[in-house]
Amino acid sequence: MTDANNTPSGSGYPSQPGPAGQQGYPGAPSAQPAPRHSAYHSAYQSTYQQGGAGYAAPAGASASSGGMGAGVPGGAPHGPQRKKGSAGKTFLVAFAGALLACVLAFGVAGVVGLVNDGGTSGGASLGASTSAPVDAGEADATLPEAVAAKCLPSVAAIDVYASAASNALPFGFGTGQGQNAGELTQSSLGSGVVLTADGYIITNYHVVEGGEAYQVTVGGETYDAELVGSDPSSDVAVLKAKGASGLTAIEIGDSDNLTIGEWVMSIGSPFGLEQSVATGIVSATSRSQIMEPSTDMYGNSTGEYTIYPNMIQTDAAINPGNSGGALVDAEGKLIGINTLITSYSGNYSGVGFAIPVNYAISLAQQIIDGKTPTHAQLGVSMTTVNPSIAKRYGLAAEEGAYVSAVSAGSGAAEAGIEAGDIITSFDGKAVESASDLMLDVRAKNPGDVVTVTVNRDGATKDLQVTLGSDESSMSAMQQQGGDLLDMLRGGAGSGSGDAA
Repeated sequence: MTDANNTPSGSGYPSQPGPAGQQGYPGAPSAQPAPRHSAYHSAYQSTYQQGGAGYAAPAGASASSGGMGAGVPGGAPHGPQRKKGSAGKTFLVAFAGALLACVLAFGVAGVVGLVNDGGTSGGASLGASTSAPVDAGEADATLPEAVAAKCLPSVAAIDVYASAASNALPFGFGTGQGQNAGELTQSSLGSGVVLTADGYIITNYHVVEGGEAYQVTVGGETYDAELVGSDPSSDVAVLKAKGASGLTAIEIGDSDNLTIGEWVMSIGSPFGLEQSVATGIVSATSRSQIMEPSTDMYGNSTGEYTIYPNMIQTDAAINPGNSGGALVDAEGKLIGINTLITSYSGNYSGVGFAIPVNYAISLAQQIIDGKTPTHAQLGVSMTTVNPSIAKRYGLAAEEGAYVSAVSAGSGAAEAGIEAGDIITSFDGKAVESASDLMLDVRAKNPGDVVTVTVNRDGATKDLQVTLGSDESSMSAMQQQGGDLLDMLRGGAGSGSGDAA
């Protein structure tokens, strides 16, 4: 398997305990290549290097000279180059039999409530308190002008700063030594959306990742900001503008009721150019992806897997610097948070993606309320079944998710799912791979009851499963400084076959 630069990345099936105590499937299959890879890239501008065709370019604005941040009048300020892996954050379209065994300890965040017309249940109310109609009826006021006038005051530019020492290399080499060691320099740029009048701003986690200080510019004013919290596995974070008051909170829309082809506008700071807008349409919905972590110069993982369920696809321009910005509809209501692009150049190519607002605001509400963002949990460790694997190991189903282990006390265990089962359907949707199942669970909430179809020794069984919550495991991961991969394997230091 290769990333977008055709660099080897990962290998075959993971080792997971099988029903007879073997690792993985009975007989432990060797590594199998993924059938394809993706050119999707995160949409923030950070310091990164351009590569050849298929380079995974972040879609936020670079703070470095050269690359995408260079040559833009009034654009991104210069700063030290921060490597984020040879191909940026590349993620898989399909795991098809080459995915590490995953404990399905996550799903969609526990939705506090469907967010329509700015309302949420519990905690502070996010979004505008009143609905302001967009008036484009006058001959001299076009729809884009009216929507821009309404929404621009609610979109922020974000500057992220890190110390030179954070860029130091091991053994005393790098930028962390000398006269400028410890000095804060700008490391990346991005965008954000104002949720409350007192300065809560939602953005992408990859925009603020690694930052030590933050500034936000909104409504023509610049504020120091603090990181309130984040959910790295969902790529969502919340900043708070210090001392802010009277800001214009965006009006919240409903991403569950979008129509393919409807008009939309993207707003943000592409290449550091603040208060920029672009128009387009909703090209598609329900575009789900899993993005693997970037690696450092030694090939070590520098982050965690990020799960993007049910993203909104749009042709409204999303470029480096737009990450965390707003995707709004014709009524000027927020429907998504601009996040990813597909590109072989690293720049806009007509295919961009936004996290649905109903999903993002649910996470933001939990963060603002001081809670650890949680997700639905099935409670199985699994890997992908495909026809060649099924034939090689004599499995009863040709595609699906092979259950290597079941977590005691989980919804899966209580429903009767057993190690050795092959999950072929989840809530009425066919499961073709482990990644399918991961994304399906991510689209649910803790407490949801779903029908899981398994193939057990050639017989098909429908089981009713009440999904649990990963609250305890997510809290432990944050406290221990672990990553999502550790959680998938059952925690740091545990065997790769342990369940979470």
